[in-house]
Amino acid sequence: MATRGKSINLFLMDGTSTGRVKVTLANWTGVAYRIPRTELDKCKGLDVLTQSGVYFLFGTVEETDDDVVYIGQAGVRKNGEGILYRLMEHKRNPDKDYWTEAVVLTTSNNSFGPTEISYLENRFCNLAVGAKRYLVKNGNDPSPGHITEEKESELEEFVDYAKIVMGTLGHKVFEPLLQTAPVAQSDDGSISEAGALFAISRSGTDAKGMLTSEGFVVLAGSTIRKELVPSASDSIKTSRENNRDSIDANGVVQKDILFRTPSGASAFVLGAPTNGNVEWKTEDGRTLKAVESEPGSEEQ
Repeated sequence: MATRGKSINLFLMDGTSTGRVKVTLANWTGVAYRIPRTELDKCKGLDVLTQSGVYFLFGTVEETDDDVVYIGQAGVRKNGEGILYRLMEHKRNPDKDYWTEAVVLTTSNNSFGPTEISYLENRFCNLAVGAKRYLVKNGNDPSPGHITEEKESELEEFVDYAKIVMGTLGHKVFEPLLQTAPVAQSDDGSISEAGALFAISRSGTDAKGMLTSEGFVVLAGSTIRKELVPSASDSIKTSRENNRDSIDANGVVQKDILFRTPSGASAFVLGAPTNGNVEWKTEDGRTLKAVESEPGSEEQ
């Protein structure tokens, strides 16, 4: 069944693309807000942020430049403060100085109670951990609570819409690297380059990778050349340094790593300047360049 299009509305609350953004979707009771940390005080007049909801704190680890996220829930308090009050607490907390932007998920009809937000917090945490894009800063696995089968179905629909919203706001926190470009099959049954597996097996390497809509992914389990060649550029050195925690002592990659280009990926694997369009080859020996040049390869 073909995937249907979605109508999404982005309201630039401050009139700029870098300010606060309100997001709504057709036929969805949910509502999302992207709030830069520096603009949090401007939200004090928003009644919707006194409700219950789930929030995400996005930032980076200064030492490693890794993307991080903290996922939390906020219930309505006796003083009438809900989500916004919780965000203000995080802003004052010196242990959470890493975050620069918050994304809030709530509903336009204020329908979230303790059961709903507990389930969603748990679900979002598990999705984020499974996607392995961000370091999830939650210290404990939140409890999903106890819900009926009917309520679970309702909340899972909310989760599906939330995935769309989060990706639209630039945070692919729920999307695994290898699911961003589904395998495309043509009329003759052949698989397009988006689903093909490519490999490099020379100079002591045994690496595998896949082309996705975001770039080229070197797969976990690949063995790369441990030493860089003398002519290795600064960008190759930086690439190795940034991913040093993802490579064991034997040069085996411990997790999927995304590169913007096939050449960046092959240079990482071989530790030398390379042309990824010819280095990456399919099992039958076709280069990435040859696969992309095949008739129909651009029709996905």
